[in-house]
Amino acid sequence: MLSLEHIRTLCSGNISISEPLARMTSFRIGGSVDIYIEPETTEELAALMRYLHDADARVIVLGNGSNVLVSDEGFRGVAISIEKGFSDIALEKDIVHAGAGIRLSLFVDFCISHGLAGTEMLAGIPGTLGGALIMNAGAYGGEISDYLIDVTVLRDCEPIVLPRERCAFSYRDSDLKRDIVLSARFAFPAGEATALRAERKELLLKRKRAQPISRPNAGSIFKNPPGRFAAKLIDECGLKGYTIGGASVSDVHANFIVNDGNASAKDVVALINHLRRVVYERTGVILETEIQLIGFPDDIIEPLM
Repeated sequence: MLSLEHIRTLCSGNISISEPLARMTSFRIGGSVDIYIEPETTEELAALMRYLHDADARVIVLGNGSNVLVSDEGFRGVAISIEKGFSDIALEKDIVHAGAGIRLSLFVDFCISHGLAGTEMLAGIPGTLGGALIMNAGAYGGEISDYLIDVTVLRDCEPIVLPRERCAFSYRDSDLKRDIVLSARFAFPAGEATALRAERKELLLKRKRAQPISRPNAGSIFKNPPGRFAAKLIDECGLKGYTIGGASVSDVHANFIVNDGNASAKDVVALINHLRRVVYERTGVILETEIQLIGFPDDIIEPLM
């Protein structure tokens, strides 16, 4: 049994019980978590994780909830948010040091304002730096790992530094899922700030035209299969606008599922399974989910073979 009193001795940040997770996700869907904690330092986080590990507690780590779907029943365990305590950023001798909790928009702004090129393609991608590193986020031919030097993570309740080569980055994936990302260092090439701002503006407009930003969503639902585009496959199967309950496939971008206002997590999962099944039956392609599912049984995504 977890002791809330003991947890309060370990963390100086916000701690609450039965916290609704829907308001912490961009989907605006999901139930509550038993205990919600915002540690403020690496030392607090390490001590907290040691205690939770010894107590055999179930734990999830959240950034700003932009790539997750929480079940309607919520999560029976502990949710840790790193957004507030790990959002520092600094430039030291041409090296950018950034905390995992910083929002990508602020990370991009900082780099561009210092005349550093390479982050423009991240403009408009929601989420935090830590989440972007874990999924190796990117767009327009670039990935966040391209200019990475190393990442500091919490592994086995101790901070360690992993050089880029040890992170096993691949398309929308990495080995960082096993860790809690704390911070990262980058070496970006020099650029001209005015030109970089213009490029960021152009990419933001392009993303605004191509993505359903007016309704709650969690970004791309599926990874692009090798040599194919998930959105194109879904569109060609006639599934744009397809609706289950309060969830529907976006009319703007078929790889987005949007919350029409009253969607449940059950609706979204049913729609994900339907899209995967139809695309597989008509094209033979198996779509792999990119979104993180929290509080669901392991077999919630139906097998296709």
